Amino acid sequence: MRPLDLIQLAFRNLLRRKTRTLLTVLGVVIGTSSIIVMMSLGLGMNRRMVEMYSNAASLTTITVYPFRSDGSTADITDEQLEKFKKIPHVTGGSPKLSVSLEAKCGAAIGSVSLCGVSQEFLKQIPLKNGSVPPPDAPTLGVIYGNMVGENFYIPSKNQSFYMGSGESLVDPEKDTIFFTFPEGYKRPSDSSQAEDGQTKPQKKYLLETAGIVDGGESGYTDYSYEAYCDIDSFKSFLRKIYRKNLVPNPKTNRKGRPLNYYVYDQAYVFVDDMKNVKEVQQRISDMGFQANSMMQWLEQSQKSMVLVQAVLGGIGAVSLLVAAIGIINTMMMSIYERTREIGVMKVLGCDMTDIRNLFLMESGSIGLLGGFVGLIVSLLLSLLINFTSSHSGGENMGMMMPGSSGLSYIPLWLYLFGLIFAILIGTAAGYLPSKRAMRLSPLAALRND
Repeated sequence: MRPLDLIQLAFRNLLRRKTRTLLTVLGVVIGTSSIIVMMSLGLGMNRRMVEMYSNAASLTTITVYPFRSDGSTADITDEQLEKFKKIPHVTGGSPKLSVSLEAKCGAAIGSVSLCGVSQEFLKQIPLKNGSVPPPDAPTLGVIYGNMVGENFYIPSKNQSFYMGSGESLVDPEKDTIFFTFPEGYKRPSDSSQAEDGQTKPQKKYLLETAGIVDGGESGYTDYSYEAYCDIDSFKSFLRKIYRKNLVPNPKTNRKGRPLNYYVYDQAYVFVDDMKNVKEVQQRISDMGFQANSMMQWLEQSQKSMVLVQAVLGGIGAVSLLVAAIGIINTMMMSIYERTREIGVMKVLGCDMTDIRNLFLMESGSIGLLGGFVGLIVSLLLSLLINFTSSHSGGENMGMMMPGSSGLSYIPLWLYLFGLIFAILIGTAAGYLPSKRAMRLSPLAALRND
């Protein structure tokens, strides 16, 4: 019997009992859509998690801290940074020079960490407004984090830095902010008093706003609570304030004198590809520095997500297993109803393999129809879930992570997996009934009423 004949005969037999076939196909639809939607929720959470880490900091950026594994410190200098850049797969690096400033804006006061970084690092910061300040700018341009305004509080309202309103009290784009730099290193002979014995007031500075970090007031990133500027411009600015000293409160040598070179708080190392981050990170650790990257947290989270996806997929697979039992029941009933027909086929010399393939074709067709309709149902359910979550505050649910993607994500391979799995389940469910059909005695089948 030709394959085309088998297909035509299989569909003709299924259409004989339309109601029973429809109910069996419906079971496969429910099972297929269940497993796809369940797995799509796990994949959606995983994709949102990747986006969250990508927005917080680049997945190809390694943060280097001046600490060793034994608890001692290791200086991050320009010389050491050049050594980092020579590591294979490293495309660049940036030091981070931070100074904590006192800030005042009207009745609000606060503290802002001003960080000098390289142009390469500044260009990675997502900006809502403004642009990256050039290194040769006549004034010190600053990129403010979108949540810097939350670093301020109003003492007259009995607030403190740790008990603020949680709201952004200052807008760096619109408000005038006065900054006071730390007094810095002093020799014993230095004095902060004027000739009349009064304490000299610290000078206040106005810094130009070059840009604002993207994210809105509710979108946190690693850049949200700090301010950034070009490190070369920052060094020049600090030299005008502290003159002989490079930075306020610099590290000193054994004689108690300030060092004549920069020692940075942190450094950033940029890697060419995510797959090479772990290797570069290990090389930096072997050099005696503490190195962290978002890839560490992402890998750990993804391992947990694999378990979540397996559990969700298993829940959906139970529905498909129930559907498989329904297919077995349908095919067994079909054999009982078509016993005489099977006997006639055997008497006419029909090959046993054709009889087996006929029933496998029927059960596989049920899986195909149910799987195909299940894909359409899955797509509609996925759209409904994403629409509902985006219009009912689902983005802020505690069990979900913030992100721009929907809660449900169905890639192409999941559609193909669902369809193929449904066909295989349907075909497998028809195996036992087909074996029973092959074992029927032709004479007994012909005598059957």
